Amino acid sequence: MADENREQELKELFWKELAASPFVMIGLQGVEDSRTRPWTAQIDYADGADKTDGGTVYFFGAKSEAIVKGLSETPRAVATYVSKGHDLFAHIHGTLTLVNDPALVDKLWNPFVASWYKEGKSDPELQLLRFDTERAEIWKSEAGATLVAAALRLVGRDPGKDHQRENQAEVAL
Repeated sequence: MADENREQELKELFWKELAASPFVMIGLQGVEDSRTRPWTAQIDYADGADKTDGGTVYFFGAKSEAIVKGLSETPRAVATYVSKGHDLFAHIHGTLTLVNDPALVDKLWNPFVASWYKEGKSDPELQLLRFDTERAEIWKSEAGATLVAAALRLVGRDPGKDHQRENQAEVAL
């Protein structure tokens, strides 16, 4: 039960941190140009949903970008996330799908997104992507962890294993 609680805690913390700082590095797996690039996540929460359970992740991109073009080869994507305070890290696997839904574009549109598209919502380069997350490995970092690790090492314990057991989990997103 402790593992399930830890997994749920880390999953909820991930969604909270992603909402506060929605910047991720995302790329496609198995394509020639597999470099990750910075993108800004737009989270769409189901009506009445508890935000700690997450939502659907979308990205606004340009049709000319390598990731959008690469979707013709594979939808498999990987993303890396670091929270604003560098106290939460995640490695996320999933798939990217092109979305052509004007109502959803309207719903997710904001001044930050608008600044990238000179013709607004009708910009011919505008492409909305849905990131269907499958699983993530999440790590929580705590202040003073280095001092705790040094103390544990002095008494013969492996601080890496103790820290990982308490602050890391693979979760379904």
